[in-house]
Amino acid sequence: MNHSAFIGDYSAKVDDKGRLVFPSDLKCSVNGDSEPKFVVHKDIYQDCLEVYTFEDWQEMADSVLSKLDLFNPTHANFWRKYMQDSAVVSPDPKLGRILIPNNLKEMVGLTKDVIFAGKGFKIEIWDAGRYRDQEMSVIDYQSLAQGLSQKR
Repeated sequence: MNHSAFIGDYSAKVDDKGRLVFPSDLKCSVNGDSEPKFVVHKDIYQDCLEVYTFEDWQEMADSVLSKLDLFNPTHANFWRKYMQDSAVVSPDPKLGRILIPNNLKEMVGLTKDVIFAGKGFKIEIWDAGRYRDQEMSVIDYQSLAQGLSQKR
């Protein structure tokens, strides 16, 4: 599968109706569709939303599902929660706005100012203040980079 490559950070504001303008540079990074469809999902570990192309989401969800036994109640509950924290969104053709459900915005504390952060195969949507607070320190980043370079 040909994955989209999302790169860069973009500031946006939530309007009075709760919509966000999807950055056109990120929208243009989608392979194929002239009218892209995305899945917005609550990140499991961070207070941010993950955004995947619909096709990439399907592939990832299929991979997760293949590891589960839905006759196991714990697995069935995990799958339910995993899917419940998701929504399909499409930027409107005129202005490129998306409407993220309120429950997802509340889960991650989105306020007025947000950051769309391109992370290669996905986009993260963060409250602007939280995005700056979660950054890895330079020392930790350099240490991890050095450790990864030794694995080659």
